[in-house]
Amino acid sequence: MIRESLPDKLLKGSFYLILTVFSIYCLIPFWAVVASSFSSEASLLRDGYTLFPKEFSLDAYKLIFQDNTIYKSYGVTIFITLVGTTLSMIFTSALSYAISVKSVKYRNSIAFYVYFTMLFHGGLVASYLLISKYLGMKDSIWVLIIPSMISAWNMFLLRNFFASIDESLAESAKIDGANDAYILFRIILPVSLPALATIGLFYALGYWNKWFDALLYISNKDLFPLQYLIQRIMNNLDYVNQLAADVSIPNFIPPAMSVRLATTIVTIGPIIFLYPFLQKYFVKGLMVGSVKG
Repeated sequence: MIRESLPDKLLKGSFYLILTVFSIYCLIPFWAVVASSFSSEASLLRDGYTLFPKEFSLDAYKLIFQDNTIYKSYGVTIFITLVGTTLSMIFTSALSYAISVKSVKYRNSIAFYVYFTMLFHGGLVASYLLISKYLGMKDSIWVLIIPSMISAWNMFLLRNFFASIDESLAESAKIDGANDAYILFRIILPVSLPALATIGLFYALGYWNKWFDALLYISNKDLFPLQYLIQRIMNNLDYVNQLAADVSIPNFIPPAMSVRLATTIVTIGPIIFLYPFLQKYFVKGLMVGSVKG
Protein backbone atom coordinates (compact mmCIF):
# COMPACT_ATOMS: atom_id res chain seq x y z
CA MET A 1 0.00 0.00 0.00
CA ILE A 2 1.39 3.39 -1.04
CA ARG A 3 1.36 5.93 1.75
CA GLU A 4 0.43 9.45 0.78
CA SER A 5 2.81 12.21 1.70
CA LEU A 6 1.70 15.28 3.60
CA PRO A 7 1.67 17.53 0.50
CA ASP A 8 -0.49 14.97 -1.32
CA LYS A 9 -2.94 14.87 1.57
CA LEU A 10 -3.09 18.67 1.69
CA LEU A 11 -3.66 18.85 -2.05
CA LYS A 12 -6.43 16.24 -1.93
CA GLY A 13 -8.02 17.99 1.04
CA SER A 14 -7.97 21.31 -0.79
CA PHE A 15 -9.68 19.70 -3.80
CA TYR A 16 -12.41 18.27 -1.57
CA LEU A 17 -12.83 21.65 0.11
CA ILE A 18 -13.13 23.49 -3.20
CA LEU A 19 -15.67 20.97 -4.53
CA THR A 20 -17.69 21.21 -1.31
CA VAL A 21 -17.77 25.01 -1.40
CA PHE A 22 -18.68 24.98 -5.09
CA SER A 23 -21.49 22.47 -4.47
CA ILE A 24 -22.93 24.63 -1.70
CA TYR A 25 -22.63 27.67 -3.95
CA CYS A 26 -24.64 25.87 -6.63
CA LEU A 27 -27.31 24.74 -4.16
CA ILE A 28 -27.90 28.19 -2.64
CA PRO A 29 -30.02 29.53 -5.54
CA PHE A 30 -32.15 26.39 -5.59
CA TRP A 31 -32.66 26.56 -1.83
CA ALA A 32 -33.59 30.25 -2.13
CA VAL A 33 -36.30 29.31 -4.64
CA VAL A 34 -37.64 26.60 -2.32
CA ALA A 35 -37.66 28.88 0.73
CA SER A 36 -39.16 31.83 -1.13
CA SER A 37 -41.95 29.67 -2.53
CA PHE A 38 -43.17 29.24 1.07
CA SER A 39 -43.11 32.99 1.72
CA SER A 40 -46.04 35.33 1.47
CA GLU A 41 -46.31 37.65 -1.49
CA ALA A 42 -46.01 40.71 0.77
CA SER A 43 -42.79 39.35 2.26
CA LEU A 44 -41.29 38.75 -1.19
CA LEU A 45 -42.16 42.26 -2.32
CA ARG A 46 -40.78 43.77 0.88
CA ASP A 47 -37.71 41.62 1.62
CA GLY A 48 -36.97 39.92 -1.69
CA TYR A 49 -35.64 36.37 -1.92
CA THR A 50 -34.40 34.92 1.35
CA LEU A 51 -32.86 31.63 2.43
CA PHE A 52 -35.52 31.23 5.13
CA PRO A 53 -39.16 32.38 4.90
CA LYS A 54 -39.83 35.44 7.03
CA GLU A 55 -43.60 35.09 6.67
CA PHE A 56 -44.45 31.43 6.09
CA SER A 57 -47.35 30.97 3.70
CA LEU A 58 -48.84 28.17 1.62
CA ASP A 59 -51.03 30.44 -0.48
CA ALA A 60 -49.06 29.79 -3.66
CA TYR A 61 -49.33 26.01 -3.32
CA LYS A 62 -53.01 26.26 -2.35
CA LEU A 63 -53.65 28.23 -5.54
CA ILE A 64 -51.84 25.64 -7.67
CA PHE A 65 -53.50 22.64 -6.02
CA GLN A 66 -56.92 24.26 -5.67
CA ASP A 67 -58.67 21.50 -7.66
CA ASN A 68 -58.03 18.06 -9.12
CA THR A 69 -56.91 19.39 -12.49
CA ILE A 70 -53.24 19.50 -11.56
CA TYR A 71 -53.35 15.90 -10.29
CA LYS A 72 -54.75 14.81 -13.65
CA SER A 73 -52.02 16.79 -15.38
CA TYR A 74 -49.43 15.06 -13.24
CA GLY A 75 -50.86 11.73 -14.31
CA VAL A 76 -50.79 12.74 -17.99
CA THR A 77 -47.20 13.97 -17.75
CA ILE A 78 -46.02 10.87 -15.90
CA PHE A 79 -47.74 8.65 -18.46
CA ILE A 80 -46.27 10.36 -21.51
CA THR A 81 -42.85 10.48 -19.85
CA LEU A 82 -42.74 6.79 -18.96
CA VAL A 83 -44.46 5.42 -22.06
CA GLY A 84 -42.88 7.93 -24.43
CA THR A 85 -39.37 7.38 -23.12
CA THR A 86 -39.77 3.59 -23.30
CA LEU A 87 -41.10 3.63 -26.86
CA SER A 88 -38.53 6.20 -27.96
CA MET A 89 -35.66 4.13 -26.59
CA ILE A 90 -36.95 0.96 -28.27
CA PHE A 91 -37.43 2.51 -31.72
CA THR A 92 -34.33 4.70 -31.51
CA SER A 93 -32.17 1.75 -30.48
CA ALA A 94 -33.57 -0.43 -33.26
CA LEU A 95 -33.02 2.21 -35.95
CA SER A 96 -29.57 3.11 -34.62
CA TYR A 97 -28.44 -0.49 -34.57
CA ALA A 98 -29.81 -1.16 -38.06
CA ILE A 99 -27.82 1.63 -39.70
CA SER A 100 -24.70 0.88 -37.63
CA VAL A 101 -24.38 -2.65 -39.05
CA LYS A 102 -22.28 -2.54 -42.21
CA SER A 103 -24.00 -5.52 -43.78
CA VAL A 104 -27.43 -3.83 -43.84
CA LYS A 105 -28.42 -2.85 -47.36
CA TYR A 106 -29.34 0.80 -47.99
CA ARG A 107 -28.20 1.79 -44.50
CA ASN A 108 -26.52 4.93 -45.87
CA SER A 109 -29.71 5.90 -47.71
CA ILE A 110 -31.74 5.45 -44.53
CA ALA A 111 -29.23 7.49 -42.54
CA PHE A 112 -29.39 10.28 -45.15
CA TYR A 113 -33.19 10.25 -45.00
CA VAL A 114 -33.08 10.72 -41.23
CA TYR A 115 -30.38 13.37 -41.53
CA PHE A 116 -32.48 15.22 -44.12
CA THR A 117 -35.20 15.74 -41.50
CA MET A 118 -32.68 17.61 -39.34
CA LEU A 119 -32.06 20.13 -42.11
CA PHE A 120 -35.52 20.66 -43.59
CA HIS A 121 -38.96 20.69 -42.03
CA GLY A 122 -42.40 20.98 -43.53
CA GLY A 123 -43.36 23.80 -41.19
CA LEU A 124 -45.94 24.24 -38.47
CA VAL A 125 -48.97 24.40 -40.79
CA ALA A 126 -48.05 21.20 -42.62
CA SER A 127 -47.36 19.39 -39.35
CA TYR A 128 -50.66 20.55 -37.88
CA LEU A 129 -52.65 19.40 -40.93
CA LEU A 130 -50.86 16.05 -41.01
CA ILE A 131 -51.33 15.27 -37.33
CA SER A 132 -54.81 16.67 -36.77
CA LYS A 133 -56.56 16.06 -40.10
CA TYR A 134 -54.91 13.08 -41.78
CA LEU A 135 -53.65 11.13 -38.76
CA GLY A 136 -56.63 12.09 -36.57
CA MET A 137 -54.62 12.39 -33.36
CA LYS A 138 -56.05 15.70 -32.17
CA ASP A 139 -57.29 15.57 -28.56
CA SER A 140 -55.50 12.26 -28.06
CA ILE A 141 -52.80 11.59 -25.52
CA TRP A 142 -50.78 9.83 -28.23
CA VAL A 143 -50.27 13.13 -30.03
CA LEU A 144 -47.88 13.99 -27.19
CA ILE A 145 -45.85 10.80 -27.78
CA ILE A 146 -45.88 9.54 -31.37
CA PRO A 147 -44.68 12.69 -33.24
CA SER A 148 -41.69 12.93 -30.87
CA MET A 149 -40.91 9.24 -30.70
CA ILE A 150 -37.59 9.35 -32.59
CA SER A 151 -35.14 12.22 -32.39
CA ALA A 152 -32.70 12.27 -35.32
CA TRP A 153 -29.97 13.80 -33.15
CA ASN A 154 -30.32 11.14 -30.45
CA MET A 155 -30.45 8.43 -33.09
CA PHE A 156 -27.13 9.49 -34.61
CA LEU A 157 -25.50 9.72 -31.17
CA LEU A 158 -26.62 6.20 -30.38
CA ARG A 159 -25.63 4.97 -33.85
CA ASN A 160 -22.08 6.23 -33.32
CA PHE A 161 -21.91 4.50 -29.97
CA PHE A 162 -23.12 1.21 -31.44
CA ALA A 163 -20.54 1.55 -34.23
CA SER A 164 -17.78 1.81 -31.62
CA ILE A 165 -18.64 -1.62 -30.16
CA ASP A 166 -16.37 -4.44 -31.32
CA GLU A 167 -17.97 -6.28 -34.23
CA SER A 168 -16.66 -9.60 -32.96
CA LEU A 169 -19.41 -9.65 -30.30
CA ALA A 170 -22.17 -9.73 -32.92
CA GLU A 171 -20.23 -12.01 -35.26
CA SER A 172 -19.64 -14.64 -32.57
CA ALA A 173 -23.34 -14.56 -31.66
CA LYS A 174 -24.34 -15.02 -35.32
CA ILE A 175 -22.07 -18.05 -35.54
CA ASP A 176 -23.98 -19.54 -32.62
CA GLY A 177 -27.27 -18.96 -34.47
CA ALA A 178 -28.47 -15.71 -32.85
CA ASN A 179 -30.65 -13.39 -34.91
CA ASP A 180 -30.37 -9.60 -35.06
CA ALA A 181 -33.09 -8.99 -32.47
CA TYR A 182 -31.37 -11.30 -29.98
CA ILE A 183 -28.03 -9.62 -30.63
CA LEU A 184 -29.50 -6.16 -30.08
CA PHE A 185 -31.41 -6.86 -26.86
CA ARG A 186 -29.09 -9.42 -25.27
CA ILE A 187 -25.64 -8.27 -26.35
CA ILE A 188 -25.53 -4.71 -27.70
CA LEU A 189 -27.90 -2.96 -25.29
CA PRO A 190 -26.41 -4.44 -22.07
CA VAL A 191 -22.97 -3.08 -22.98
CA SER A 192 -24.44 0.31 -23.96
CA LEU A 193 -25.91 1.36 -20.61
CA PRO A 194 -24.01 4.70 -20.42
CA ALA A 195 -25.31 5.72 -23.84
CA LEU A 196 -28.83 4.45 -23.14
CA ALA A 197 -28.98 6.28 -19.81
CA THR A 198 -27.90 9.55 -21.38
CA ILE A 199 -30.26 9.33 -24.36
CA GLY A 200 -33.07 8.13 -22.09
CA LEU A 201 -32.56 11.15 -19.85
CA PHE A 202 -32.75 13.46 -22.86
CA TYR A 203 -36.01 11.85 -23.96
CA ALA A 204 -37.47 11.92 -20.43
CA LEU A 205 -36.71 15.62 -20.03
CA GLY A 206 -38.24 16.33 -23.41
CA TYR A 207 -41.47 14.51 -22.60
CA TRP A 208 -41.66 15.96 -19.09
CA ASN A 209 -41.32 19.54 -20.37
CA LYS A 210 -43.71 19.08 -23.30
CA TRP A 211 -46.26 21.88 -23.58
CA PHE A 212 -46.24 23.31 -27.11
CA ASP A 213 -47.80 20.20 -28.65
CA ALA A 214 -50.58 20.39 -26.07
CA LEU A 215 -51.14 24.03 -27.01
CA LEU A 216 -51.66 23.01 -30.64
CA TYR A 217 -53.52 19.73 -30.41
CA ILE A 218 -55.13 19.38 -26.96
CA SER A 219 -58.36 21.15 -26.00
CA ASN A 220 -59.63 18.59 -23.46
CA LYS A 221 -58.51 19.80 -20.04
CA ASP A 222 -58.32 16.20 -18.79
CA LEU A 223 -55.40 15.67 -21.21
CA PHE A 224 -53.43 18.80 -20.32
CA PRO A 225 -49.82 17.93 -19.40
CA LEU A 226 -48.35 19.54 -16.32
CA GLN A 227 -46.20 22.14 -18.07
CA TYR A 228 -49.07 23.38 -20.22
CA LEU A 229 -51.39 23.64 -17.21
CA ILE A 230 -48.77 25.62 -15.32
CA GLN A 231 -48.42 27.95 -18.28
CA ARG A 232 -52.19 28.55 -18.29
CA ILE A 233 -52.07 29.33 -14.55
CA MET A 234 -49.25 31.82 -15.09
CA ASN A 235 -51.11 33.50 -17.96
CA ASN A 236 -54.18 33.87 -15.76
CA LEU A 237 -52.02 35.38 -13.02
CA ASP A 238 -50.59 37.89 -15.47
CA TYR A 239 -54.15 38.86 -16.38
CA VAL A 240 -55.07 39.23 -12.68
CA ASN A 241 -52.00 41.39 -12.07
CA GLN A 242 -52.88 43.65 -14.98
CA LEU A 243 -56.50 43.87 -13.85
CA ALA A 244 -55.48 44.67 -10.27
CA ALA A 245 -53.15 47.41 -11.52
CA ASP A 246 -55.91 48.97 -13.65
CA VAL A 247 -58.62 48.78 -10.99
CA SER A 248 -56.34 49.59 -8.03
CA ILE A 249 -58.01 47.31 -5.49
CA PRO A 250 -56.96 48.36 -1.95
CA ASN A 251 -54.75 45.92 0.01
CA PHE A 252 -54.87 43.35 -2.79
CA ILE A 253 -51.55 41.68 -3.60
CA PRO A 254 -51.78 39.06 -6.35
CA PRO A 255 -49.51 36.10 -5.50
CA ALA A 256 -47.52 36.38 -8.73
CA MET A 257 -43.93 35.93 -7.53
CA SER A 258 -44.67 33.23 -4.98
CA VAL A 259 -46.73 31.25 -7.49
CA ARG A 260 -43.91 31.41 -10.04
CA LEU A 261 -41.50 29.99 -7.48
CA ALA A 262 -43.99 27.35 -6.37
CA THR A 263 -44.61 26.23 -9.95
CA THR A 264 -40.85 25.85 -10.39
CA ILE A 265 -40.71 23.45 -7.45
CA VAL A 266 -43.83 21.59 -8.54
CA THR A 267 -42.61 21.03 -12.09
CA ILE A 268 -38.94 20.16 -11.51
CA GLY A 269 -39.34 18.21 -8.27
CA PRO A 270 -40.23 14.74 -9.60
CA ILE A 271 -37.79 14.78 -12.53
CA ILE A 272 -34.88 15.45 -10.15
CA PHE A 273 -35.29 11.95 -8.72
CA LEU A 274 -34.10 10.52 -12.05
CA TYR A 275 -30.60 11.83 -11.61
CA PRO A 276 -29.48 9.66 -8.65
CA PHE A 277 -30.38 6.53 -10.60
CA LEU A 278 -28.65 7.65 -13.80
CA GLN A 279 -25.68 9.48 -12.30
CA LYS A 280 -23.22 6.57 -12.51
CA TYR A 281 -23.98 6.18 -16.22
CA PHE A 282 -24.42 9.84 -17.11
CA VAL A 283 -20.76 10.88 -16.79
CA LYS A 284 -19.67 8.12 -19.17
CA GLY A 285 -22.59 8.79 -21.46
CA LEU A 286 -21.63 12.46 -21.89
CA MET A 287 -18.98 11.24 -24.32
CA VAL A 288 -21.49 9.13 -26.26
CA GLY A 289 -20.62 8.91 -29.91
CA SER A 290 -17.61 11.23 -29.64
CA VAL A 291 -14.83 8.69 -29.07
CA LYS A 292 -14.47 5.40 -30.89
CA GLY A 293 -12.65 2.49 -29.36
